[in-house]
Amino acid sequence: MNADDDLPPAPPVEGTRPEMFVVNENQGPLAALMGSPPPAPKWFFEAVAEKPESRTVQVDGARIHYSRWGDRARPGLLLVHGNAAHAHWWDFIAPMLARDYNVAAIDLSGMGDSEWRRDFYSMERFAREEIAVCEDAGMFVPTEPPIIVGHSFGGFVTILTGALYGERLAGTVIVDSPVNPPEREGRPPDRAIKPHHVYPTLAAALARFRLMPPQTAENLYLVDWVARHSLKEVVQESGLGGFTWKFDPAIWRHFSIGDTAQRLRETKCRIAVFRGEHSVLLPPDIGEYMFNLLGRAAPVVEIPQAQHHIMLDQPLALVAALRALLSDWNHSVSTRLPR
Repeated sequence: MNADDDLPPAPPVEGTRPEMFVVNENQGPLAALMGSPPPAPKWFFEAVAEKPESRTVQVDGARIHYSRWGDRARPGLLLVHGNAAHAHWWDFIAPMLARDYNVAAIDLSGMGDSEWRRDFYSMERFAREEIAVCEDAGMFVPTEPPIIVGHSFGGFVTILTGALYGERLAGTVIVDSPVNPPEREGRPPDRAIKPHHVYPTLAAALARFRLMPPQTAENLYLVDWVARHSLKEVVQESGLGGFTWKFDPAIWRHFSIGDTAQRLRETKCRIAVFRGEHSVLLPPDIGEYMFNLLGRAAPVVEIPQAQHHIMLDQPLALVAALRALLSDWNHSVSTRLPR
């Protein structure tokens, strides 16, 4: 679901068709499918057929789940999802990177298959969760330190991780996570804390799934995949079963993202920024602002024909861009000096 509506909306992208795959304003892009998975290409089936190892690690009293692919002896690569999302957003990306890396995809606490926290959530805790998964997955054993790739809200967490623990990392990749200038500052979602609705059937729940910020979706087989893994089956007090969302609706209570611009400048390792060509959250001017914050010495890479949810819009282009960047980092020396 990745409800990253905590940032001010940018103007609509010219040429988009908001009506595409949306049944009406109260239903998401999967409503018309009635619970049946849409057709998918061969590469997708080959990728998700590579089943990962499922592991957990304790961080500040909460059980943190993650998936792992590839040889643990290879350099580490941690993938981090967005707000209200989960590790399965990377299921069709990770196997294509596991050829060269020990790849893990985390469920941040309160999301996916990780435990909900009983006290509070914080960016510092999420950053500790990233490092703990890197440790548990054996990513600090090889000579080459791990790299963390974070999308959207996960990118904000990864910016902090790079500022606090960057000396332990080979680099961070921030995927469509806008660090805004003061006049365009974002804020956490202003929404009431209330229990999730329980839907009587999987089809009814899927019909309510939507991407936030709203966008069109052509690869419905990918939207369907992440939507199905966003839900869990529950038994209500009445004894009736149903389906509801996995993420904790109370995550944003007393929550602050912090000064992302300062944390970006304080990154202690290599860093790169990816943005979708048609992203409403990270348009070209915000990419330029982040480029300047990084001393114009770190790449800002545009993924063609992608909106905010780049792995859903252009998954193969994202894989190709990551492969190219990581290959370059393996054979070059950074000209950027950490502050």
